[in-house]
Amino acid sequence: MALAMVGIAVAASGGSQPKTVKTKSGAEMVYLPAGSFMMGDAKGALDEKPHKVSVDAFYIDKYEATQEHYQKIVGSDYSRWKNKKAPVEQVTWAAAVKYCNARSKAEGLTPCYDTKTWKCDSAANGYRLPTEAEWEYAARAGTATSYFFGSNPSALPNFGWAKENSGGRPREVGKKLPNPWGLYDVHGNVAEWCNDFYAVDYYQKSPAKNPRGPATGNKKVVRGGSWNSRASDCRSSYRSSENPAYADVCIGYYDVYGFRCVRNAGSAK
Repeated sequence: MALAMVGIAVAASGGSQPKTVKTKSGAEMVYLPAGSFMMGDAKGALDEKPHKVSVDAFYIDKYEATQEHYQKIVGSDYSRWKNKKAPVEQVTWAAAVKYCNARSKAEGLTPCYDTKTWKCDSAANGYRLPTEAEWEYAARAGTATSYFFGSNPSALPNFGWAKENSGGRPREVGKKLPNPWGLYDVHGNVAEWCNDFYAVDYYQKSPAKNPRGPATGNKKVVRGGSWNSRASDCRSSYRSSENPAYADVCIGYYDVYGFRCVRNAGSAK
């Protein structure tokens, strides 16, 4: 299986494995080249209808943000399932954004978010949450099937933690096989916040180049499914959403939500 995955990775990335860099704060990120893909799934739900999307190159965390790194950057951790190598959870969208800003400041970068308005400056050189399009582009890694490993959900336990195999809790990051671009746990473990507001009909009016979601909304997009999700809810195109909880509501927030960061490739030398 591991050898097969290496072969897929080379094909999906145009002949070479995407490069990995280590940030000043110690997180590993993978460089993803600019590209186009079919976002969504014709066999999926109403809000998943496919459309062609192009994204610029960017860097994305190889792993979901861990409790250890979150504690290092923020100084606190409200996760229910304590394990420094497991993903941080019980995280609101707002808390994830504050982590992005804190990580940017820790590395001498310009924060992307104004926490008074919650607006994101996508041109800033700091860290931010991925757009929904960036997230799916990264998760698919050049594939067009339901999951990056194919369309058979019975194979999911080889690649991610879902309801079937998680034992009822999130697990340490990086313990399953990665996707073709070397990203771990994109299917399951914790559901990952995206930057975009959610709208059921957004794909019908989405721009083809670097879509960033609706201008306003009540909920933020969540992707990838979690340790408590059915396999069908861990598909690459599956869309979910949740209240961003702009107030500091951390304790008691759902223990299925986590995140990973991205950074613009042009500024992430």
